[in-house]
Amino acid sequence: MRNKGITPQPNELKAPEHIPSRRWILQAAAASFLLSVVPRGMAADGTPSVVAVRVWPSMAYTRVTIESTAPLTFKQFALKDPERLVVDLEGIDINSQLQSLAGKVLPDDPYIQQLRAGRNKPGVVRLVLDMKTETKPQVFTLPPVAEYQHRLVIDLYPAHQDDPLLAFLSDQDKRDTPALTKSETLAQNDASAAKPAEKPKAAERPQAEKQAQPDAVDRNTLKVDRLITVVLDPGHGGEDPGAVGPGGTYEKTVVLAIARRLKTLLEEDPNVRVVLTRDGDYFVPLGTRVKKARAVQADLFMSIHADAALRQDANGSSVFALSDKSATSVQARMLAQSQNAADLIGGVKIDNKNPELARVLMDLTMTSTINDSLKLGKVMLGELSDINRLHKPHVEQAGFAVLKAPDIPSVLVETAFISNPAEEQKLVTEEYQQKMAQALQRGIRKYFAKYPPQPRTKLASN
Repeated sequence: MRNKGITPQPNELKAPEHIPSRRWILQAAAASFLLSVVPRGMAADGTPSVVAVRVWPSMAYTRVTIESTAPLTFKQFALKDPERLVVDLEGIDINSQLQSLAGKVLPDDPYIQQLRAGRNKPGVVRLVLDMKTETKPQVFTLPPVAEYQHRLVIDLYPAHQDDPLLAFLSDQDKRDTPALTKSETLAQNDASAAKPAEKPKAAERPQAEKQAQPDAVDRNTLKVDRLITVVLDPGHGGEDPGAVGPGGTYEKTVVLAIARRLKTLLEEDPNVRVVLTRDGDYFVPLGTRVKKARAVQADLFMSIHADAALRQDANGSSVFALSDKSATSVQARMLAQSQNAADLIGGVKIDNKNPELARVLMDLTMTSTINDSLKLGKVMLGELSDINRLHKPHVEQAGFAVLKAPDIPSVLVETAFISNPAEEQKLVTEEYQQKMAQALQRGIRKYFAKYPPQPRTKLASN
Protein backbone atom coordinates (compact mmCIF):
# COMPACT_ATOMS: atom_id res chain seq x y z
CA MET A 1 0.00 0.00 0.00
CA ARG A 2 1.41 3.38 -1.04
CA ASN A 3 1.96 6.12 1.51
CA LYS A 4 -0.39 8.90 0.49
CA GLY A 5 1.93 11.42 2.01
CA ILE A 6 4.53 10.91 -0.73
CA THR A 7 2.27 10.10 -3.64
CA PRO A 8 3.30 12.36 -6.58
CA GLN A 9 0.54 14.68 -7.61
CA PRO A 10 -0.37 14.85 -11.33
CA ASN A 11 0.91 18.40 -11.74
CA GLU A 12 3.90 18.17 -9.41
CA LEU A 13 6.44 18.54 -12.25
CA LYS A 14 4.30 20.81 -14.33
CA ALA A 15 4.48 24.56 -13.94
CA PRO A 16 1.30 26.51 -13.35
CA GLU A 17 0.02 28.21 -16.45
CA HIS A 18 0.89 31.73 -15.35
CA ILE A 19 3.42 31.36 -12.51
CA PRO A 20 6.34 29.00 -13.34
CA SER A 21 7.82 27.47 -10.20
CA ARG A 22 11.55 27.80 -9.45
CA ARG A 23 11.79 23.99 -9.38
CA TRP A 24 10.21 23.68 -12.82
CA ILE A 25 12.55 26.31 -14.29
CA LEU A 26 15.64 24.53 -12.93
CA GLN A 27 14.47 21.16 -14.28
CA ALA A 28 13.76 22.62 -17.73
CA ALA A 29 17.14 24.37 -17.83
CA ALA A 30 18.96 21.17 -16.87
CA ALA A 31 17.15 19.18 -19.53
CA SER A 32 17.93 21.81 -22.19
CA PHE A 33 21.59 21.83 -21.21
CA LEU A 34 21.87 18.04 -21.48
CA LEU A 35 20.18 18.03 -24.88
CA SER A 36 22.55 20.73 -26.11
CA VAL A 37 25.80 19.01 -25.12
CA VAL A 38 25.02 15.28 -25.43
CA PRO A 39 24.82 13.98 -29.02
CA ARG A 40 21.78 11.93 -29.89
CA GLY A 41 22.39 8.32 -28.96
CA MET A 42 25.21 9.08 -26.50
CA ALA A 43 24.83 8.49 -22.81
CA ALA A 44 24.98 11.50 -20.51
CA ASP A 45 28.38 10.33 -19.22
CA GLY A 46 29.85 10.56 -22.75
CA THR A 47 29.95 6.81 -23.38
CA PRO A 48 29.75 6.15 -27.13
CA SER A 49 26.81 4.20 -28.42
CA VAL A 50 26.61 2.17 -31.63
CA VAL A 51 23.76 3.51 -33.77
CA ALA A 52 24.11 1.44 -36.96
CA VAL A 53 25.99 -1.54 -38.38
CA ARG A 54 26.37 -2.54 -42.03
CA VAL A 55 28.03 -5.34 -43.99
CA TRP A 56 29.03 -4.90 -47.67
CA PRO A 57 30.15 -8.20 -49.27
CA SER A 58 31.87 -8.39 -52.66
CA MET A 59 34.47 -10.48 -54.43
CA ALA A 60 36.93 -7.56 -54.21
CA TYR A 61 36.60 -7.30 -50.43
CA THR A 62 34.02 -7.38 -47.64
CA ARG A 63 33.48 -4.32 -45.49
CA VAL A 64 31.94 -4.21 -42.00
CA THR A 65 30.98 -0.74 -40.76
CA ILE A 66 30.11 0.18 -37.17
CA GLU A 67 28.70 3.68 -36.77
CA SER A 68 28.77 5.32 -33.35
CA THR A 69 28.11 8.60 -31.60
CA ALA A 70 31.78 9.06 -30.67
CA PRO A 71 35.11 7.61 -31.85
CA LEU A 72 35.59 3.96 -30.91
CA THR A 73 38.82 2.65 -29.40
CA PHE A 74 39.72 -0.83 -30.58
CA LYS A 75 42.28 -3.59 -30.49
CA GLN A 76 42.59 -6.36 -33.05
CA PHE A 77 44.36 -9.67 -33.42
CA ALA A 78 44.14 -12.71 -35.67
CA LEU A 79 43.83 -16.39 -34.81
CA LYS A 80 44.65 -19.43 -36.93
CA ASP A 81 43.12 -22.90 -37.38
CA PRO A 82 40.47 -21.82 -38.14
CA GLU A 83 41.07 -18.33 -39.52
CA ARG A 84 39.53 -15.70 -37.25
CA LEU A 85 39.76 -11.96 -36.72
CA VAL A 86 39.04 -10.60 -33.24
CA VAL A 87 38.25 -6.91 -32.70
CA ASP A 88 37.73 -5.60 -29.16
CA LEU A 89 35.69 -2.40 -28.94
CA GLU A 90 36.56 -0.60 -25.73
CA GLY A 91 34.42 1.75 -23.68
CA ILE A 92 31.04 0.64 -25.01
CA ASP A 93 28.26 -1.72 -24.02
CA ILE A 94 26.58 -4.38 -26.15
CA ASN A 95 23.30 -3.22 -27.67
CA SER A 96 20.73 -4.37 -30.19
CA GLN A 97 22.65 -2.91 -33.11
CA LEU A 98 25.80 -4.90 -32.33
CA GLN A 99 23.75 -8.01 -31.66
CA SER A 100 22.19 -7.66 -35.12
CA LEU A 101 25.59 -7.97 -36.84
CA ALA A 102 25.44 -11.76 -36.97
CA GLY A 103 22.27 -11.67 -39.07
CA LYS A 104 23.78 -9.27 -41.60
CA VAL A 105 26.38 -11.77 -42.85
CA LEU A 106 24.99 -13.51 -45.93
CA PRO A 107 25.68 -17.18 -46.73
CA ASP A 108 27.37 -16.22 -50.00
CA ASP A 109 29.75 -13.72 -48.41
CA PRO A 110 33.14 -14.56 -50.00
CA TYR A 111 35.16 -14.05 -46.82
CA ILE A 112 33.06 -14.15 -43.62
CA GLN A 113 31.67 -17.47 -42.42
CA GLN A 114 29.96 -15.96 -39.39
CA LEU A 115 30.26 -12.96 -37.10
CA ARG A 116 29.64 -12.90 -33.38
CA ALA A 117 29.38 -9.95 -30.97
CA GLY A 118 29.30 -10.25 -27.20
CA ARG A 119 30.37 -8.68 -23.92
CA ASN A 120 33.93 -9.79 -23.24
CA LYS A 121 34.32 -7.93 -19.95
CA PRO A 122 32.89 -4.74 -18.45
CA GLY A 123 33.19 -1.96 -21.00
CA VAL A 124 34.53 -4.21 -23.77
CA VAL A 125 32.54 -5.71 -26.65
CA ARG A 126 34.32 -8.43 -28.61
CA LEU A 127 33.66 -9.09 -32.29
CA VAL A 128 34.78 -12.45 -33.65
CA LEU A 129 34.80 -12.91 -37.41
CA ASP A 130 35.17 -16.51 -38.58
CA MET A 131 36.79 -16.47 -42.00
CA LYS A 132 36.17 -18.72 -44.99
CA THR A 133 39.71 -18.11 -46.17
CA GLU A 134 42.87 -16.28 -45.18
CA THR A 135 42.42 -12.52 -45.36
CA LYS A 136 44.38 -9.32 -44.94
CA PRO A 137 42.23 -7.16 -42.67
CA GLN A 138 42.39 -3.39 -42.44
CA VAL A 139 40.69 -1.85 -39.40
CA PHE A 140 40.47 1.93 -39.15
CA THR A 141 38.22 4.79 -38.02
CA LEU A 142 36.60 7.60 -39.98
CA PRO A 143 35.42 10.99 -38.70
CA PRO A 144 31.84 12.20 -39.23
CA VAL A 145 30.96 13.21 -42.80
CA ALA A 146 27.69 13.87 -44.62
CA GLU A 147 24.96 11.95 -42.79
CA TYR A 148 27.37 9.56 -41.07
CA GLN A 149 28.60 9.86 -37.52
CA HIS A 150 31.89 8.29 -36.38
CA ARG A 151 32.65 4.99 -38.13
CA LEU A 152 34.88 2.03 -37.43
CA VAL A 153 35.59 0.10 -40.62
CA ILE A 154 36.77 -3.50 -41.00
CA ASP A 155 37.89 -4.26 -44.56
CA LEU A 156 38.68 -7.90 -45.35
CA TYR A 157 40.83 -8.37 -48.45
CA PRO A 158 41.86 -11.81 -49.75
CA ALA A 159 45.41 -12.74 -48.70
CA HIS A 160 46.00 -14.35 -52.08
CA GLN A 161 44.48 -12.32 -54.89
CA ASP A 162 43.33 -14.50 -57.81
CA ASP A 163 42.22 -11.58 -59.97
CA PRO A 164 45.32 -10.61 -62.04
CA LEU A 165 44.30 -6.96 -62.27
CA LEU A 166 43.66 -6.55 -58.56
CA ALA A 167 46.83 -8.49 -57.79
CA PHE A 168 48.78 -6.14 -60.05
CA LEU A 169 47.35 -3.06 -58.34
CA SER A 170 48.15 -4.50 -54.92
CA ASP A 171 51.70 -5.25 -56.02
CA GLN A 172 52.11 -1.71 -57.33
CA ASP A 173 51.06 -0.31 -53.96
CA LYS A 174 53.58 -2.51 -52.16
CA ARG A 175 56.40 -1.45 -54.44
CA ASP A 176 55.46 2.22 -54.23
CA THR A 177 56.29 2.67 -57.92
CA PRO A 178 54.74 5.08 -60.45
CA ALA A 179 51.69 3.89 -62.40
CA LEU A 180 52.17 2.29 -65.79
CA THR A 181 52.56 4.48 -68.83
CA LYS A 182 51.24 3.61 -72.27
CA SER A 183 54.59 2.15 -73.24
CA GLU A 184 54.59 -0.23 -70.27
CA THR A 185 52.08 -2.78 -71.46
CA LEU A 186 49.99 -5.19 -69.48
CA ALA A 187 49.60 -7.58 -72.38
CA GLN A 188 50.30 -10.60 -70.21
CA ASN A 189 47.25 -9.76 -68.10
CA ASP A 190 44.87 -8.76 -70.89
CA ALA A 191 43.49 -12.22 -71.65
CA SER A 192 43.45 -13.43 -68.06
CA ALA A 193 41.88 -10.44 -66.35
CA ALA A 194 38.33 -11.47 -67.22
CA LYS A 195 38.75 -15.22 -66.69
CA PRO A 196 37.39 -17.17 -63.70
CA ALA A 197 39.32 -16.99 -60.44
CA GLU A 198 40.07 -20.72 -60.30
CA LYS A 199 42.93 -20.32 -62.79
CA PRO A 200 46.43 -20.50 -61.31
CA LYS A 201 47.61 -17.25 -59.80
CA ALA A 202 49.58 -14.98 -62.10
CA ALA A 203 52.60 -15.16 -59.80
CA GLU A 204 52.65 -18.97 -60.05
CA ARG A 205 52.55 -19.23 -63.86
CA PRO A 206 55.83 -19.65 -65.76
CA GLN A 207 57.14 -16.51 -67.42
CA ALA A 208 56.81 -18.05 -70.88
CA GLU A 209 53.12 -18.71 -70.23
CA LYS A 210 52.58 -15.13 -69.11
CA GLN A 211 54.08 -13.79 -72.32
CA ALA A 212 51.88 -16.15 -74.33
CA GLN A 213 48.61 -14.85 -72.89
CA PRO A 214 47.71 -12.63 -75.89
CA ASP A 215 47.60 -15.77 -78.06
CA ALA A 216 44.44 -16.76 -76.19
CA VAL A 217 42.57 -14.13 -78.25
CA ASP A 218 40.76 -15.49 -81.30
CA ARG A 219 42.09 -13.16 -83.99
CA ASN A 220 39.66 -14.50 -86.59
CA THR A 221 36.86 -12.59 -84.85
CA LEU A 222 38.70 -9.29 -84.51
CA LYS A 223 37.87 -6.32 -86.73
CA VAL A 224 41.07 -4.46 -85.87
CA ASP A 225 44.59 -5.48 -85.00
CA ARG A 226 44.10 -4.99 -81.27
CA LEU A 227 41.40 -4.91 -78.64
CA ILE A 228 39.82 -1.62 -77.68
CA THR A 229 39.50 -1.37 -73.90
CA VAL A 230 36.66 0.67 -72.39
CA VAL A 231 36.49 1.21 -68.62
CA LEU A 232 33.04 1.98 -67.22
CA ASP A 233 32.88 3.50 -63.77
CA PRO A 234 29.50 3.24 -62.00
CA GLY A 235 29.74 6.05 -59.45
CA HIS A 236 29.57 5.65 -55.68
CA GLY A 237 28.71 2.26 -54.10
CA GLY A 238 28.71 0.66 -50.67
CA GLU A 239 28.86 3.24 -47.89
CA ASP A 240 28.50 6.00 -50.47
CA PRO A 241 24.96 5.90 -51.93
CA GLY A 242 25.47 9.01 -54.03
CA ALA A 243 22.40 11.19 -54.53
CA VAL A 244 19.05 9.94 -53.23
CA GLY A 245 15.88 10.68 -55.17
CA PRO A 246 12.66 11.96 -53.54
CA GLY A 247 11.27 8.45 -53.91
CA GLY A 248 14.24 6.93 -52.10
CA THR A 249 16.13 5.70 -55.19
CA TYR A 250 19.90 5.45 -54.70
CA GLU A 251 22.14 6.83 -57.41
CA LYS A 252 24.62 3.98 -56.87
CA THR A 253 21.96 1.40 -57.77
CA VAL A 254 20.72 3.10 -60.94
CA VAL A 255 24.16 3.81 -62.42
CA LEU A 256 25.35 0.24 -61.82
CA ALA A 257 22.32 -1.08 -63.71
CA ILE A 258 23.04 1.26 -66.64
CA ALA A 259 26.75 0.36 -66.65
CA ARG A 260 25.98 -3.37 -66.77
CA ARG A 261 23.60 -2.86 -69.70
CA LEU A 262 26.17 -0.73 -71.51
CA LYS A 263 28.86 -3.37 -70.92
CA THR A 264 26.64 -6.02 -72.54
CA LEU A 265 25.98 -3.82 -75.57
CA LEU A 266 29.62 -2.83 -76.07
CA GLU A 267 30.81 -6.43 -75.86
CA GLU A 268 28.68 -7.31 -78.87
CA ASP A 269 31.67 -5.95 -80.81
CA PRO A 270 34.31 -8.70 -80.70
CA ASN A 271 37.16 -6.20 -80.68
CA VAL A 272 35.91 -4.38 -77.57
CA ARG A 273 36.79 -5.37 -74.03
CA VAL A 274 34.92 -3.71 -71.15
CA VAL A 275 36.11 -3.42 -67.57
CA LEU A 276 33.85 -2.23 -64.72
CA THR A 277 35.50 -0.43 -61.81
CA ARG A 278 32.87 -2.07 -59.62
CA ASP A 279 30.33 -4.79 -60.41
CA GLY A 280 28.49 -4.83 -57.08
CA ASP A 281 27.36 -2.67 -54.19
CA TYR A 282 30.74 -1.83 -52.69
CA PHE A 283 32.91 1.25 -52.58
CA VAL A 284 36.00 1.77 -54.74
CA PRO A 285 38.27 4.73 -53.90
CA LEU A 286 38.58 7.36 -56.62
CA GLY A 287 42.32 6.81 -57.00
CA THR A 288 41.82 3.06 -57.43
CA ARG A 289 39.30 3.68 -60.22
CA VAL A 290 41.91 5.72 -62.08
CA LYS A 291 44.62 3.12 -61.41
CA LYS A 292 42.40 0.32 -62.71
CA ALA A 293 41.85 2.21 -65.95
CA ARG A 294 45.57 2.80 -66.42
CA ALA A 295 46.47 -0.77 -65.45
CA VAL A 296 44.37 -2.20 -68.28
CA GLN A 297 45.57 0.51 -70.69
CA ALA A 298 42.07 1.84 -71.25
CA ASP A 299 41.35 3.64 -74.50
CA LEU A 300 38.36 5.38 -72.93
CA PHE A 301 37.08 5.99 -69.38
CA MET A 302 33.45 6.84 -68.64
CA SER A 303 32.13 7.57 -65.16
CA ILE A 304 28.35 7.20 -64.96
CA HIS A 305 26.24 9.20 -62.50
CA ALA A 306 22.74 10.58 -61.85
CA ASP A 307 22.81 14.22 -60.83
CA ALA A 308 21.09 15.99 -57.94
CA ALA A 309 20.17 19.64 -57.45
CA LEU A 310 18.55 21.75 -54.78
CA ARG A 311 15.76 22.63 -57.19
CA GLN A 312 13.59 19.62 -57.95
CA ASP A 313 12.67 21.00 -61.36
CA ALA A 314 16.30 20.78 -62.58
CA ASN A 315 16.41 18.22 -65.38
CA GLY A 316 18.36 16.89 -68.33
CA SER A 317 21.58 15.03 -69.11
CA SER A 318 25.09 16.48 -68.88
CA VAL A 319 28.65 15.54 -69.82
CA PHE A 320 31.74 16.74 -67.97
CA ALA A 321 35.45 16.59 -68.72
CA LEU A 322 38.47 17.44 -66.61
CA SER A 323 39.75 20.97 -66.30
CA ASP A 324 43.30 21.72 -65.21
CA LYS A 325 42.26 25.31 -64.57
CA SER A 326 39.01 26.71 -63.20
CA ALA A 327 35.59 25.14 -63.62
CA THR A 328 33.46 26.32 -66.53
CA SER A 329 30.50 27.06 -64.25
CA VAL A 330 29.52 27.24 -60.60
CA GLN A 331 27.45 24.08 -61.07
CA ALA A 332 30.44 22.21 -62.54
CA ARG A 333 32.66 23.30 -59.65
CA MET A 334 30.08 22.28 -57.03
CA LEU A 335 29.50 18.93 -58.75
CA ALA A 336 33.23 18.22 -58.83
CA GLN A 337 33.52 19.07 -55.14
CA SER A 338 30.60 16.75 -54.39
CA GLN A 339 31.99 13.85 -56.44
CA ASN A 340 35.51 14.33 -55.08
CA ALA A 341 34.12 13.92 -51.55
CA ALA A 342 33.27 10.29 -52.37
CA ASP A 343 36.44 9.02 -50.69
CA LEU A 344 35.40 10.73 -47.45
CA ILE A 345 31.87 9.32 -47.58
CA GLY A 346 32.76 5.88 -48.92
CA GLY A 347 35.56 5.59 -46.39
CA VAL A 348 39.21 5.28 -47.39
CA LYS A 349 42.17 4.47 -45.19
CA ILE A 350 44.55 7.35 -45.76
CA ASP A 351 47.75 6.24 -47.49
CA ASN A 352 50.17 8.79 -48.88
CA LYS A 353 52.62 6.29 -50.36
CA ASN A 354 51.38 6.75 -53.91
CA PRO A 355 51.59 10.42 -54.97
CA GLU A 356 50.14 9.77 -58.44
CA LEU A 357 46.98 11.83 -58.10
CA ALA A 358 48.88 14.73 -56.53
CA ARG A 359 51.22 15.06 -59.49
CA VAL A 360 49.05 13.82 -62.34
CA LEU A 361 48.12 17.25 -63.68
CA MET A 362 51.81 17.98 -64.23
CA ASP A 363 51.98 15.28 -66.88
CA LEU A 364 52.83 16.81 -70.26
CA THR A 365 50.21 14.68 -71.99
CA MET A 366 47.33 16.11 -69.94
CA THR A 367 46.46 18.95 -72.31
CA SER A 368 46.16 16.57 -75.25
CA THR A 369 44.10 14.13 -73.19
CA ILE A 370 41.69 16.86 -72.10
CA ASN A 371 41.20 17.85 -75.73
CA ASP A 372 40.41 14.24 -76.59
CA SER A 373 37.99 14.11 -73.65
CA LEU A 374 36.18 17.20 -74.94
CA LYS A 375 35.81 15.54 -78.35
CA LEU A 376 34.41 12.43 -76.67
CA GLY A 377 32.03 14.51 -74.58
CA LYS A 378 30.72 16.36 -77.62
CA VAL A 379 29.91 13.09 -79.37
CA MET A 380 28.18 11.79 -76.24
CA LEU A 381 26.00 14.91 -75.98
CA GLY A 382 24.82 14.37 -79.55
CA GLU A 383 23.54 10.90 -78.67
CA LEU A 384 22.09 11.83 -75.29
CA SER A 385 20.02 14.61 -76.89
CA ASP A 386 18.05 11.92 -78.74
CA ILE A 387 16.63 10.44 -75.54
CA ASN A 388 16.64 13.29 -73.03
CA ARG A 389 16.82 17.04 -72.76
CA LEU A 390 20.35 18.37 -72.38
CA HIS A 391 20.87 20.33 -69.18
CA LYS A 392 23.74 22.17 -70.87
CA PRO A 393 24.35 22.00 -74.65
CA HIS A 394 28.13 21.88 -74.27
CA VAL A 395 30.70 19.82 -72.37
CA GLU A 396 31.43 21.38 -68.99
CA GLN A 397 34.74 21.11 -67.17
CA ALA A 398 35.93 20.97 -63.56
CA GLY A 399 38.57 19.25 -61.43
CA PHE A 400 37.03 15.78 -61.10
CA ALA A 401 39.48 13.47 -59.34
CA VAL A 402 38.09 10.39 -61.10
CA LEU A 403 38.89 11.88 -64.54
CA LYS A 404 42.57 12.51 -63.80
CA ALA A 405 44.17 9.71 -65.78
CA PRO A 406 46.76 11.68 -67.75
CA ASP A 407 46.67 9.47 -70.85
CA ILE A 408 43.05 8.28 -71.19
CA PRO A 409 40.17 10.30 -72.71
CA SER A 410 37.75 10.50 -69.78
CA VAL A 411 34.26 11.90 -69.28
CA LEU A 412 31.68 11.93 -66.52
CA VAL A 413 28.09 11.46 -67.74
CA GLU A 414 25.17 12.65 -65.65
CA THR A 415 22.37 10.52 -67.09
CA ALA A 416 19.56 12.58 -65.54
CA PHE A 417 18.62 14.42 -62.34
CA ILE A 418 17.64 11.81 -59.80
CA SER A 419 16.47 14.68 -57.58
CA ASN A 420 13.74 15.44 -60.13
CA PRO A 421 10.70 13.23 -59.36
CA ALA A 422 9.86 12.73 -63.04
CA GLU A 423 13.44 11.84 -64.02
CA GLU A 424 13.80 9.59 -60.99
CA GLN A 425 10.80 7.62 -62.22
CA LYS A 426 12.45 7.25 -65.63
CA LEU A 427 15.80 6.20 -64.16
CA VAL A 428 14.31 3.26 -62.27
CA THR A 429 12.65 1.75 -65.34
CA GLU A 430 14.40 -0.93 -67.39
CA GLU A 431 13.20 0.77 -70.57
CA TYR A 432 14.96 4.06 -69.84
CA GLN A 433 18.08 2.33 -68.51
CA GLN A 434 18.30 0.42 -71.79
CA LYS A 435 17.74 3.57 -73.86
CA MET A 436 20.46 5.34 -71.92
CA ALA A 437 22.86 2.41 -72.37
CA GLN A 438 22.12 2.34 -76.12
CA ALA A 439 22.76 6.08 -76.44
CA LEU A 440 26.07 5.77 -74.61
CA GLN A 441 27.04 2.79 -76.77
CA ARG A 442 26.30 4.73 -79.97
CA GLY A 443 28.37 7.63 -78.69
CA ILE A 444 31.36 5.42 -77.88
CA ARG A 445 31.18 3.70 -81.29
CA LYS A 446 30.97 7.02 -83.13
CA TYR A 447 33.89 8.43 -81.14
CA PHE A 448 36.16 5.51 -82.04
CA ALA A 449 34.98 5.63 -85.66
CA LYS A 450 35.92 9.30 -85.90
CA TYR A 451 39.00 9.15 -83.67
CA PRO A 452 40.48 5.62 -83.90
CA PRO A 453 42.74 4.63 -81.00
CA GLN A 454 46.44 4.88 -81.63
CA PRO A 455 48.30 1.63 -82.48
CA ARG A 456 49.80 -0.01 -79.44
CA THR A 457 51.08 -3.59 -79.53
CA LYS A 458 50.21 -5.31 -82.81
CA LEU A 459 48.74 -8.77 -82.60
CA ALA A 460 50.87 -11.25 -84.54
CA SER A 461 49.10 -13.35 -87.16
CA ASN A 462 48.53 -17.04 -86.60
